[in-house]
Formats: sequence, structure tokens, C-alpha cells
Amino acid sequence: MNGKNALGAILVLVGGLMVLKFLHINLGGIIGFLMPFILIGLGVVGVKNNSKIIGAVLIVVGGLMLLGKLAGIITLLLAIGLIVWGVSYFKNRHNRV
Repeated sequence: MNGKNALGAILVLVGGLMVLKFLHINLGGIIGFLMPFILIGLGVVGVKNNSKIIGAVLIVVGGLMLLGKLAGIITLLLAIGLIVWGVSYFKNRHNRV
């Protein structure tokens, strides 16, 4: 990509963000959720291009960010698993008697 194309792409992105702000459309939540995936992707590219330390750091940071974003879903799945495990104990005890 030459300099004119890069400048054109930057101007289009900035203008698009200004229009979205004018229309009261907020992309902060979406970008905040995509950022860990971007970091993990850049880390994988870094590892493939023989920059293993920087790539591993980006993967770890992206993974930790993603873990923080998905903490609610992980907690919900853990609670459902505990309920299923508890119900299975009741069923096993009832069958033995």
C-alpha cells in the first residue's frame, strides 16, 4: 500500500467514526470485546514470523483480557455444571436404595 492509499484509508476511517459519533452510535463495547482477539491474532502472527517472545506476550495479554471479558459466562457455566453434578448425586443415591 503506497502513501496515498494509506492516507485515503485513514481519512475514510476517521470520517466514518465521526459520522457514527454524530448518529450516536457507540462502538466502544464492540471494539473492547474485539481487542483481545486482535492481540491474540497479532501474537500468532508474531510467533509464526520468528518473534516468539513478543508473540507469546501478546497471546498471554490477549488471553487474560479475554478471560476478564468472559468471566460472567464462565461463572454461569460453572454454576450450571455444579447444579448438574449435584442433581446427578441425587439420582445415583435414589437408584441405590
